[in-house]
Amino acid sequence: MRRPSSVRARTTLGATAVVAVALVAAGTAVVLLLRANLGGQTDLEAEVAAREVASQLAAGVPYRALDLPDGDDHPVRVVDGSGRVRAVNEDLESVEGTPSPGDDRDVGDSGDADDGPGRGEVSDDGPRLFTGTATVDGRTAQYRFAAVEVTTPEDETVTVYAGADLAAARDAVGTVSRALLVGLPLLLAVVAGVTWLVTRRALRPVEAVRAELAEITAAGDLARRVPVPDSGDEIARLAVTTNETLAALEGSVARQRAFVADASHELRSPIASLRTQLEVAAAHPGPLDVDGLTEDVVRLQDLAADLLLLARIDAGDRPPERRVALGRLVREVLDRRAAGDRIPVRASIEDDPTVMGVPGRLARIVGNLLDNAERHAGSAVRLSLHGESGAAVLRVADDGPGVPPADRERIFERFVRLDDARSRDEGGAGLGLPLARELARAHGGVLTVGEAPEGGALFELRLPTA
Repeated sequence: MRRPSSVRARTTLGATAVVAVALVAAGTAVVLLLRANLGGQTDLEAEVAAREVASQLAAGVPYRALDLPDGDDHPVRVVDGSGRVRAVNEDLESVEGTPSPGDDRDVGDSGDADDGPGRGEVSDDGPRLFTGTATVDGRTAQYRFAAVEVTTPEDETVTVYAGADLAAARDAVGTVSRALLVGLPLLLAVVAGVTWLVTRRALRPVEAVRAELAEITAAGDLARRVPVPDSGDEIARLAVTTNETLAALEGSVARQRAFVADASHELRSPIASLRTQLEVAAAHPGPLDVDGLTEDVVRLQDLAADLLLLARIDAGDRPPERRVALGRLVREVLDRRAAGDRIPVRASIEDDPTVMGVPGRLARIVGNLLDNAERHAGSAVRLSLHGESGAAVLRVADDGPGVPPADRERIFERFVRLDDARSRDEGGAGLGLPLARELARAHGGVLTVGEAPEGGALFELRLPTA
């Protein structure tokens, strides 16, 4: 069997099935309870009729003078111990299925057998109950009979059989059963229809969101947003989350486009410089400016490496991490840079905290911070490292112009240079600090900038210790 394809169809089918099971169970219980209740009522009617006749016999009323009920409603027959009929309804023609006096066959409820009631008394035991047929005035029907023993004042013990018609009880049960058989399908149809309509109304906002997303995908316009219903339910929250995802995607695409544009712009300058020098050398053979070519190639190589690393970080590239002694790593970075530093770095490494990370990328963070400090410092660059509350804290300060408070987050944006008048050769490509922050975040750390005691910039890197 093929499964329904739509949520609305599955919901309607599931709700209807659950209601159907509940209604069938409830209907069955109602029919059974009604049958048991009407059956008990019929047994009571038969017992009352039998005890009324037995009371007359106990009072000494002769058999011929007994006041017997109507035979159609309550056929009565009085039988003595030898099985002889002593009294019967006027219109009662025959009775079948009643046991002989003292015979307990086919008995529904039977009291404990004893020696019989005393003279002029009706038995206190519960009546014997059974189902039989009786023909009254040519009409044969099923009856529920009750048998009650009684002893007359003449010390003769007889059994009074009185019946109650089962037709009324069975007709009532049949009527209720037919009503349930007709009503349950109608009720299930109503449940299915209401569930279908309610589900369609509930899913209408989902369809609106889907249609808008399809149009956004077709048009490629990430500035559009899906409609948010004012219901405040799960669907509304889904629409809000979808819009947040679209906004994040739009921002990501915008940053990617800006990144590509800026990267193209930055790459164009060294490539153009290299081409110019090569074209001049080709037109006028002679000694090449090897130093200039080398600087342009190195700059181009560094820029390409930074761009590649940023792209790998954006793609979620995470090399395996290991325990790194940060103090030792910082000393190694300082030793490699010592010969080429424009301004010697004054280092104060108080601790050697251990962090989890990639040594090459951690060294890249330290190197970028030192490059930035030396580029802007006047005469001093200071570096300190110590442990503090489960974190390794690295600070790099300079005595340069510092960073204005309004630009302390902007400098971590890619390709941003605060001094537009500075040449590209002196100011770099604007990727060092953004790359340092991205690497810090990838290691679970935080990179911030403030004001140094000397008045310049103070960069603080906090990494969680292992």
